[in-house]
Amino acid sequence: MSRLFNKWLLVGFVLGFLSCIIAQRVEASGTNSEPYEQDTWLQEEMSRDQWLEQELRSEQARQFIDERAQPSLFPVEVQAARNNDYPIVLVHGFGGWGREEMLGFRYWGGLTDIEQNLTDFGYTVHTAAIGPVSSSWDRACELYAQIKGGTVDYGEAHSKLHGHSRYGRTHPGFYPEWGTIDPATGHPKRVHLIAHSLGGQTVRLLTQLLAHGHEGERAASAASDLSPLFNGGSNMWVRSIFTIAAPHDGTTMTHLVGGIVPHAQQIIGLAAAALGSVSKPVIDFKLDQWGLRREPGEPFERYSQRVYNSSIWKSSQDTSEWDLSPHGAKELNNWVQAQPEVYYFSIAAEQTFTGPLTGHELPEPFMNPLFLPSTLFMGRYENGQLDSAWWQNDGIVNTVSMDGPKHGSSDKIVAFNEIPQAGVWNYVGLMNSHDHADMIGIGVRNMKDWYVGVARLLGSLPK
Repeated sequence: MSRLFNKWLLVGFVLGFLSCIIAQRVEASGTNSEPYEQDTWLQEEMSRDQWLEQELRSEQARQFIDERAQPSLFPVEVQAARNNDYPIVLVHGFGGWGREEMLGFRYWGGLTDIEQNLTDFGYTVHTAAIGPVSSSWDRACELYAQIKGGTVDYGEAHSKLHGHSRYGRTHPGFYPEWGTIDPATGHPKRVHLIAHSLGGQTVRLLTQLLAHGHEGERAASAASDLSPLFNGGSNMWVRSIFTIAAPHDGTTMTHLVGGIVPHAQQIIGLAAAALGSVSKPVIDFKLDQWGLRREPGEPFERYSQRVYNSSIWKSSQDTSEWDLSPHGAKELNNWVQAQPEVYYFSIAAEQTFTGPLTGHELPEPFMNPLFLPSTLFMGRYENGQLDSAWWQNDGIVNTVSMDGPKHGSSDKIVAFNEIPQAGVWNYVGLMNSHDHADMIGIGVRNMKDWYVGVARLLGSLPK
């Protein structure tokens, strides 16, 4: 048990520090405010609220975890009959990994296995493994190829604009028959997409491209050379999208400056050694399009060094760093829209409370320790455009950003009331006292039954 707990803790470090890679700099054209010096504001916040220390050690705090260890399903229970058997694809967020990475420690479940548990309940489930630090566009192209099968095509226009290769890896496909007509229904064979964090932007962009393609790509390539993804007309291929703690309007954590990249490299190396062997592919960054593929026999430490030292983090907006920023998210929201045939669901999370002395949002007792600096920073950050409404957070993403796209978006967000509506965001509600990792089962909470509830909801949708 001790060894398993140590593995969870070390991978928690990996998740936390990977999530902070985006904080290595403030966007060149993103804000008119100056970044905080981390040591200064962290010391100030903690000195103001030293009284918290005794509270966190109290009997009430020790009972807190017992009361909240089992998450509630939804504001309304799902008891509808199953009406479809479309496959479910789990789409990870920033810093995520596939089932063959991290020596078997699951992004979806940690020491448990959410995919397998859903399979045991009769659902067909696949786990995507796309670029953990790539842009939402690149990740959407990779997700398309992983589901349908074939070689990843990032687009002629896109690849030329950003200076990377047009083609990526080749995949056999989770569901090669995706999009073909089902003779029993007369409709294309569809999928459900469950997405955590940055995965929410990824699946939205994929669905937009399926429905409408991209004019720039159609102009840049002959019809015979154009990926079907950019041609459009596949608006019926996705039945539903369910986003979990997704930064639809970005996250203010991108404004945190502290030289995170070197620390991330050290922590990943530590985790690789502790989890078994530094020679094994703990995390595959999947940056082949940038010439950053791990070479045969290359030690992981050298591979990660090449990734972290790459110029793309300073010279390109075709990375997750830009997409996760409020300005990058707004740019995406301007053209990625909810599709009328798709059911959209969102759920938010938080694990902060309002400090009585400062009015800032502070971490609750069982926030992942690796999220404490970012929690405190987001819990007080504001500028001329972002105010205290952005302070509540789950350690990585601001809660206000999670219900659906608002800034730059025309999408409609409604409260879910047991009758799902297509073409709008059905906001399921807020998961209180759940941090960003809790929502995927990496933590003290058992999320397996919660995901069964999500699957039941999606399975109840009409064909």
